[in-house]
Amino acid sequence: MKKWLSAFMMLTLVLVLAACSGDDKKEETEDAAKEDDAKTEEATTIEVTHELDKEPVVVPVNPEKVAVFDLGALDTMQELGLEDHVVGLPQATVPAYLDQFKDEKYKNFGSLKEPVFEEVHAAKPDLIIISARQADMYDEFKEIAPTVYMELDTKNYLESFETNAKLIGQMFDKEAEIDTALEEIEGKVADVKADAEKSEVEALVVLGTEGKVSAYGPGSRFGLVHDVLGVTPVDENIEDSRHGQSITYEYILEQNPDVMFIIDRDQAIGNGASVKESIENDIVQKTDAFKNDKMVYLNGEVWYLAGGGLGSMNTMIDEVAEGLK
Repeated sequence: MKKWLSAFMMLTLVLVLAACSGDDKKEETEDAAKEDDAKTEEATTIEVTHELDKEPVVVPVNPEKVAVFDLGALDTMQELGLEDHVVGLPQATVPAYLDQFKDEKYKNFGSLKEPVFEEVHAAKPDLIIISARQADMYDEFKEIAPTVYMELDTKNYLESFETNAKLIGQMFDKEAEIDTALEEIEGKVADVKADAEKSEVEALVVLGTEGKVSAYGPGSRFGLVHDVLGVTPVDENIEDSRHGQSITYEYILEQNPDVMFIIDRDQAIGNGASVKESIENDIVQKTDAFKNDKMVYLNGEVWYLAGGGLGSMNTMIDEVAEGLK
């Protein structure tokens, strides 16, 4: 009897322990499932902070429909093969090298400065990307969909550009491709800086429009030439302004740059005019830049409209490198 009772108690204990063990395993399985769910949920969104919003913006990863108002971001998306994610853009001013986005399969959202919000809303985008040209309309955009502001800090141009590129890489799960592209760009930058130092040339960056000329120095919207690529400015005291410092042709002769980098705004925005005739006048023809065939006309669409993209950055670096030869 005692042996039978002892065996019964032992069997009962084993069953109780087995049940407890099963419960523990069940709890572990449930906890693991919860962790997997959390990881899956975390992987479908990221939080983006930018200066136009006090709160982080929750952005979907690999958004299917993106309204793009920043042409630099559009440029990068094209370089990454993400054209199918673009639902629409302001088609009023599209650089020639981004012409494919004029196709009717992309919704037309008006112009860079005058978006047609009804069209943006009707497109039901998962994400909207804007630039400085639309910054004062941020509140209207974010009422439609999560909106990311792609700031390009001219005083920290390269760092700012790389931050934006990496963010696009995160949003579209293209981080490896972005890292490779940025590594190549950093190598090109180093080469141009070395060439600029050897050449010892002094340059002047100007923007021409409707017969007027403005100069841009270090820290300006076109400060890439000096701040990133190391080209010495002919004048260290050019006014730091987004619209540049208004100058005369006499000023250009007085400064007498070795190289002039010229951006034709009229051509960039599709007015069809060219500043070449007005800039290469009798006064400017007396400069070393003109005499030595160093009047370098930059791609206005890239520099004025679409700076900050992977493709445009490569073009800008290449054009400055060519101008130093």
